[in-house]
Amino acid sequence: MIQRLQAQIDPIRQEIVDHPIYETLNDLEDLRTFAEVHVFAVWDFMSLLKSLQRNLTSVDTPWVPVGSANTRFLINEIVTGEESDVDPAGNRISHFELYLRAMNELGANTTPIQTLIDLCRSGCPVEEALSQIDLPDGIRDFCGFTFSLIDRAPVHVQAAVFTFGREDLIPDMFHELVTRLSEKYPEQTNTFRYYLERHIEVDGGHHSQLATEMVQELCGEDPQKWEEATRASEEALKMRKGLWDVALQLNHPA
Repeated sequence: MIQRLQAQIDPIRQEIVDHPIYETLNDLEDLRTFAEVHVFAVWDFMSLLKSLQRNLTSVDTPWVPVGSANTRFLINEIVTGEESDVDPAGNRISHFELYLRAMNELGANTTPIQTLIDLCRSGCPVEEALSQIDLPDGIRDFCGFTFSLIDRAPVHVQAAVFTFGREDLIPDMFHELVTRLSEKYPEQTNTFRYYLERHIEVDGGHHSQLATEMVQELCGEDPQKWEEATRASEEALKMRKGLWDVALQLNHPA
């Protein structure tokens, strides 16, 4: 059934991998603009991950076993890698914080995402926080869709969107492009390049396999769950395409 899901979402997934945004990233300013959009996906990816951990493991006291030990292992291992990886010096850091550091090196504007974090930290609901910041509709829609899943979708749907609609969508050509830019602007792109290398090593390989196993375990042999997972994954990919459309418009306004 996993193959059927992957086949059904492949057309829209390919549209994202082949998106024209990548052909427009020719200099440092283009990369800054891209990062200012992409950082919202990096952030709400972490929120979706923590929702999965909350639903698939016990995070309350008194502790009681939740779900299967195999699923608990899968999600906890992903959380460990995403929330406490290492920076180039070997210091512990989350992938989101690493991305913010990369943006600062690039000279990208981190004020919108930092404002969102501050509002959420103060207890402001996400939807309200998003409405208080001057953001393109595509970013607001993307994050709004993710948090609607977190609030209302069953865990197998959240797991499918996490697995098939998220961070394995950046194609090889993007990594090659950043490598070329890093040769021209080494001091400004070192951390961004490192982030992508960690992304390939951790997110794109081992974590991708763990996440796929998680979806298979959660959906099991239930056709309805697989159908729900497929529909949600397709919708998530459409949202990601909309996010890339925003980056393209900002880089090359009509």
